Amino acid sequence: MKKKFAAFLAAIVLFLSMSKHCAGAYVYADELMLYAKSAVLMDADSGRVLYERNGHEQMAMASTTKIMTLIVTLENASLDDTVTVSAYAASMPDVQLNIREGEQYRLGDLVYSLMLESHNDSAVAIAEHVGGSVEGFAALMNQKAEEIGCENTYYITPNGLDATNGDKFHSTTARDLALVMSYCIKQSPQKEKFLEITRTPSHSFSDTAGKRSFRCTNHNAFLGMMTGALSGKTGFTNKAGYCYVGALERDGKTFVVALLACGWPNHRTYKWSDTRTLMEFGLANYDYRSFEEAQIPESAFADIKVTGAKGDKIGCVETVGVEAAELQDETLCQREGLLMNGEEKITVTLHKVKGLSAPVQKGQKVGHLSYKVGDEEWKRVELVAAQGKEAIDFIWCLKMVFGKWSV
Repeated sequence: MKKKFAAFLAAIVLFLSMSKHCAGAYVYADELMLYAKSAVLMDADSGRVLYERNGHEQMAMASTTKIMTLIVTLENASLDDTVTVSAYAASMPDVQLNIREGEQYRLGDLVYSLMLESHNDSAVAIAEHVGGSVEGFAALMNQKAEEIGCENTYYITPNGLDATNGDKFHSTTARDLALVMSYCIKQSPQKEKFLEITRTPSHSFSDTAGKRSFRCTNHNAFLGMMTGALSGKTGFTNKAGYCYVGALERDGKTFVVALLACGWPNHRTYKWSDTRTLMEFGLANYDYRSFEEAQIPESAFADIKVTGAKGDKIGCVETVGVEAAELQDETLCQREGLLMNGEEKITVTLHKVKGLSAPVQKGQKVGHLSYKVGDEEWKRVELVAAQGKEAIDFIWCLKMVFGKWSV
């Protein structure tokens, strides 16, 4: 008997060991080996954080800044504009396009310099043109960050060079950086143009006078590293270390990875390793599941008693039906579990009044259904009265009394 039990236990251990290494099998998040001090894996459709390491820690972001520079430019200016280079823009340190004071360029050409080669001088020239000044452009960046939902981001420069302003410094969090990328590829009215620019292999152009020619090459290695790679931006300063934010779309899923402080020289490849690790983790362990799969409490749509309402007879209990104001099918990227405690489930909590007093209006709110994954609410469905009920008045009372006498 003991031998059989021991063999049974051994079989279980072997199964768990093998299933853990099978393609697409569940992987525990705390087993991920990453180099980045701060990292986030996000579902770009919902903004849901699927994995994080110090995801809310405010840190320097280097040239990952430029995804915000680009989207603010696309949303606030025409790419056919002519940009005149200032002395300040021309003075920016490496990496440079080496533009010169007084030269003029088409804005649509400078954005390729900004994103493909990460030129700091082009970033400032763009910012001064779009925002009137670097400070004015930073204000537009911070305004957009707030609109997107960033909680701990502060822009000072358009190129990501380290800078301070009083007690604040040019910084973001991995969570906020992932939100910005998600906005750029999913929500912005300029999302197609953003993707077109950041995915372009190379771009050649000249100044408007035709005196100088340039060629920019895309250095985002992630675009050729994984099937479905959409976009991305690298960054490095001595303070920030190597940083990266990238997006991938595959099998109907769209993931964003944001990495801050992912190594220092000579470890520039760490960001690619971490990006692949997080993307593969998302692809293997998460999928979209319908809210319709969740079990709704039986009492959600039960009739509600209404006191003081007109009825066919005196003393009758009046009720109103309950319906959902809007019950359309939606999905959320959730974890699939192949091992113990792996699967995430949507739970539905009912919040509903026990009774109503007349008058009741059709469509009047009577409660809501809260759809949660863990402790976080991801969807709320309002419950409303399916019909109205008038309150008892003097005329109704007379009718009831005379009707009873006439019987």
